[in-house]
Amino acid sequence: MVADRIKDLREKNELTQTALAKKLNVTRSSVNAWEMGTSVPSTALIVDIAKLFHISTDYLLGIKETSTLDISYLNEKETMLVYSMVEYFKSLKSPYS
Repeated sequence: MVADRIKDLREKNELTQTALAKKLNVTRSSVNAWEMGTSVPSTALIVDIAKLFHISTDYLLGIKETSTLDISYLNEKETMLVYSMVEYFKSLKSPYS
């Protein structure tokens, strides 16, 4: 599960294994091993990966199936705009719309 999530996040963010390794200060072979499922990142690296991709560690570890978005730095108006956008996109996927 972690292997798939790391690879998916890396690819969605258009990073090579080498580029991700540089951002995390690890070797490319470490990233490759994580993605192949032959090893897992340390606890500290799990946190670093989650921060890098703006996701929760629960999502990365497969505990939660939904990702989260940190909007704590937004003001009230910006927060309401984000909520409005989320509701709009949900309505597009709703079978009742």
